[in-house]
Amino acid sequence: MTNVDTGPGVGAGSGSDDDPIDVDFGENGLVPAVAQDVETGEVLMLAYVSPEALQRTRETGEAHYYSRSREELWHKGGTSGHTQAVEEIRVDCDADTLLYLVDQSAGACHTGHRSCFYRTIDGENVGERVFDPGEVY
Repeated sequence: MTNVDTGPGVGAGSGSDDDPIDVDFGENGLVPAVAQDVETGEVLMLAYVSPEALQRTRETGEAHYYSRSREELWHKGGTSGHTQAVEEIRVDCDADTLLYLVDQSAGACHTGHRSCFYRTIDGENVGERVFDPGEVY
């Protein structure tokens, strides 16, 4: 477990609400983080966070994640410019999942969609494309 001061109002079920949370990064050193639009509540994406990514997010106010495929820290929007300003970080009851409440600039998905959840399991497109990835990447 890694002790992380998540700020006021966040508790893990014991102690006062202002106690720092011990985030359980598990055996692989990562926790899932859901990015949710702070204004609309729309779920934008899910990614993984290492202790270093969480620290960088808290230091900069912009979302940082850990890429499991590239095995490296990444700043959301570092290439595209489509950053996520993190307004609040919440921790689930087991302290093994994070929720980033974000102000997303442009789209969150590398496919050009506002959200990575732009299609149903049957393949129906239900999301909005907000940029052309060919022009961005």
